[in-house]
Amino acid sequence: MGFLNEMLAADEVYVPDISVIVDGSLRESVIRGEVRGKVLIHSLIVRFFEEEEKKGSSIGKLGIEELEYINDAIAKMGLTDFVRIEYIDTVPREVARVDDIDIIAREVARELGATLVTSDQTMKSVCEVMRIKYLYLGKEKNISELEKMFQLERGLMSVHLKEDVVPLGKRGKPGAWEMVPLGTEPMKREQLEKMVRELISMAHRSNDTVIEVRRDHSLIIQHRDVRIVAVFPPVSDGIEITAVKPLVKRRIEDYSLHPKVLARLEEGAEGILIAGSPGAGKTTFAQALAEFYLSKNKIVKTIESPRDMILPPQVTQLSKTMASSEEIHDILLLSRPDYTIFDEMRDTADFQVYVDLRLAGIGMVGVVHATTPIDAIQRFIGRVELGMLPSIMDTIIFMDKGDVSKVYSLEMAVKIPEGMREQDLARPVVTVRDFISGDAEYEVYVFGEETFVVPIKEKRQGRPQHADYRVISRIARTLRKYVPPSELSIEYGGPNMIVIKVPEGYMGITISRVLPKLESLKRKYNIDIKVEPRE
Repeated sequence: MGFLNEMLAADEVYVPDISVIVDGSLRESVIRGEVRGKVLIHSLIVRFFEEEEKKGSSIGKLGIEELEYINDAIAKMGLTDFVRIEYIDTVPREVARVDDIDIIAREVARELGATLVTSDQTMKSVCEVMRIKYLYLGKEKNISELEKMFQLERGLMSVHLKEDVVPLGKRGKPGAWEMVPLGTEPMKREQLEKMVRELISMAHRSNDTVIEVRRDHSLIIQHRDVRIVAVFPPVSDGIEITAVKPLVKRRIEDYSLHPKVLARLEEGAEGILIAGSPGAGKTTFAQALAEFYLSKNKIVKTIESPRDMILPPQVTQLSKTMASSEEIHDILLLSRPDYTIFDEMRDTADFQVYVDLRLAGIGMVGVVHATTPIDAIQRFIGRVELGMLPSIMDTIIFMDKGDVSKVYSLEMAVKIPEGMREQDLARPVVTVRDFISGDAEYEVYVFGEETFVVPIKEKRQGRPQHADYRVISRIARTLRKYVPPSELSIEYGGPNMIVIKVPEGYMGITISRVLPKLESLKRKYNIDIKVEPRE
């Protein structure tokens, strides 16, 4: 590196790392006059941005654009005699891996006696330890630009920003909200890019901001109590930022639960599902339940993606995106918490972790999307054996408009399903009961290769006797040729109505091939058959 010493003149020499380029703070410091002299940018930084850009990564695009902005700012402000950008490509001997770009920048600064420019808190601390000159640009801010958006209107649930669109916000509460404008001028791409850079910079210098998910065309960031999703072209047709903030923090006492339900949660429930549509208040209730168990001297942990629940420090919050399902499984299995809150179970791997930990004796609380209470149970059908359902979930809590609207319990018995008569048709049946009244509302059982979820109340309200298992069996045999049995659900939809539920991908073939084959069955038994998408 000796030949580089000739670059050292009377001018100060600065070596920036990636952080100050991505967040725009290097450009701002040049404009403010804090940086005057030679700015040596390592070619590996440019190569990093180039490779990320080729992959379609938003970080690569932001980095390349920022390098262009720096050159434009120097030219437009007449700073060419005061600030000179130069590129170097020498790797210090002490650096073992060329992909450690920020370490290379730091070592170049150390060997040249130059000033490292960074907004990364860790890099700042290392420079202090190693006695390397540095210029720290990660100045703490009391409030971010996105947080200011929430101050424009009282009671905002979320902020919705998109380039070339007037900023909007949702005001109100779950189930009763309105969309309000947060300005009069459409958002410009530069404004949105600046917000993203600000958040990335905050993630480097503060524990209050965490990048939970970083993909090629999207970012999911948890900034204090605000969950932020940023999406970039070509996945979206323009840069879009959605920020969601919890409005209220409720205690379990605020829900006015029936005494039986409260006793169940405190004494008997160990396999709990909290279900509801998006925005129904599922996570808020899960948060209240976590604090309720904590108050009962229980060890509570959470699995989240992203980690956006606001909980006391006694609760360890694990990130599903920062660790594999196997790692989280091992952590919880070995640490043995009394309860684990699994916020937002989405795919089969999530459900499997829930099942395995529950069967290992850990109390589990799972949060799932469901449009009706029974849909929460159907999310498990096809993923686990029927007989395991009561063992892995004993209590289903359905949320609607921020409150508990339904509570189910499950029990297993060997019996003849409702509507059947022959003794040899007895089989294992899971009965789903309204927990407060004790009334049986659904039966779940296997007939042939299909699993059926049958509403009992609708049967008792006048379902014709002929619309029994024989009809469903005929329908199931016909469907089996076109739809895998594990993806199929056949239910009674009321008097003279049978509902076939199949995944979206099988809707077309079911309507075009199956329904015509069932016309004779519909005429013979005077029933209607409807096809609906299954979640």
